[in-house]
Amino acid sequence: MNPDALILAADSALRTLLAEPRASRPTPAALEAGAPLSEAERREAAALMRVNHVGEVCAQALYTGQMLACHDAALRDKLAEASREETDHLAWTLQRLRELKDRPSLLNPVWYAGAFAIGYAAGKLGGDRLSLGFVVETEHQVEAHLHEHMQRLPENDAASRAIVAQMKDDEVQHARMAERAGAVALPAPLRGLMKAAAKVMTTVAHRV
Repeated sequence: MNPDALILAADSALRTLLAEPRASRPTPAALEAGAPLSEAERREAAALMRVNHVGEVCAQALYTGQMLACHDAALRDKLAEASREETDHLAWTLQRLRELKDRPSLLNPVWYAGAFAIGYAAGKLGGDRLSLGFVVETEHQVEAHLHEHMQRLPENDAASRAIVAQMKDDEVQHARMAERAGAVALPAPLRGLMKAAAKVMTTVAHRV
């Protein structure tokens, strides 16, 4: 394994878990300000944004693992571009969590390690097309999960809604990129396993 690639992977992990993420795009702005949130609404919005932040931690790990296993330079560049957009999401969700006076998940290192292992194993054992299949399935599941959050966020939390809407649009584009690059469909049992793992993560991260 290329030592430089390992250094870059370690750097990505440290930046994701310890450094202040820097967005390349402005935080999506709501068209109009919502009414002040009640304490119950604030707690629910913060819990949902914590789950979304965990999803972006996992996205960084997944793409980093896939790039480490990838041998196609052009594909690696596409994964890196998607990862940069996920960094925007990471920064936006962290900013919104702070605005809601809450914190990220205490288990982020665990989530990162698990997602990195999946991304690396998919690329190493299954090759680039299977790795891209993981991207497609992951982004489809994330898109569905963000759609659910749009239903659950308080109606007057315009700031969180604007962020989630832009994230949802970006995830759709990432899935299309992977499909155009030659992704293969994952077997149904594997898709089911991914959904079960995501359910555990979102349930725990909602609270911890």
